[in-house]
This record gives sequence, structure tokens and C-alpha cells, in this order.
Amino acid sequence: MEEKKLIFICGFMGCGKTTQGKKLAKEMGYYFIDLDDYISNKYDNTITDLFQEVGEDEFRKIERTALQECIHDNLKALIATGGGTPCFNDNMSLMTTNGKVVYLKMEPEALYNRLFNAKNERPLIKDKANEEMLLYIENLLKVREPFYSQAQIITSGVTVDIEALKNEILNYKV
Repeated sequence: MEEKKLIFICGFMGCGKTTQGKKLAKEMGYYFIDLDDYISNKYDNTITDLFQEVGEDEFRKIERTALQECIHDNLKALIATGGGTPCFNDNMSLMTTNGKVVYLKMEPEALYNRLFNAKNERPLIKDKANEEMLLYIENLLKVREPFYSQAQIITSGVTVDIEALKNEILNYKV
């Protein structure tokens, strides 16, 4: 039986998990899974609506189950997680145990600039006033950073060199 080869990309919303994940998966010959899209398709609902309908606690349970399904059902995949995925239900441990985790790290101001025009699509910031949004990002990032920092590979989300990242992943020794 072929050995599992899973890569997880994590980081704050807007850091480029999906965009860079797709590029990296293609470069490595991996199947790409966006965990939010997986959940949306499974529940025939947007993440924003699902989050509002069931609340954050129930959403995090749904997210954990979806993560487990993606791990179980795939041998060679790159999975882009939701921004909060690593921070709940011991998901980071589940990911580091089952593959290599890459954290796309960005500063709050850079995240704010990326998220500003797309905030209506993000359930945690869609109702935040512009002045309030940067402070919210700074505070939430402080809470999530200890989880993200458990990733085996940490790289800048601002400028991602896909070839260099691929080599770092392939050469990473546990």
C-alpha cells in the first residue's frame, strides 16, 4: 500500500492558502483540497451561511470531521485549511501527525490590506467596521499564532517562491 503523503497549508484568512496551495499542489503533482470548499459542497451551503446557521462551536465540529475525512480518503493531497482549523479540537496535532504542515505567515497590516475588499465573504470580519477590523485581526492573530507556529515549515505569505517551498517540503526531515 502506498504511503500517505499529505501536506496541509494553514494561516490566517487572506494569507493565500488556497491561491498558493493550488500552485504548490500542481507543482508537486498532488491533488488539491480546499477544506472550506469541501465543507461547502458537503453541506450545500456557503461557509458564511453555515457558520451563521449552526454557530462557531458546531461549525468547528463539522470542520474537524471534514478534516478527518480528507485525511482518511486521500493518499497524496495538499489540503488548504480554514484560518481557524488548526486552533480547535486538536486539529494541529492531527495535521502534524498525518503530514507536513506549512504556515503562510503574514503581518496584521498585510492581512488587513488583502481582506479589506473581501470582508463580506469572511464570517468573522464581515460585520466589523474598517477601524475595528485591523484591531480584530491583530488580536485574533495573537491567539492563533501559537497554533500556526507548530507547523513544521513556516514561510512568508507575502512572497511565496513555490519552487523553493516545494524543495523545502521534499527535503524536510522529521
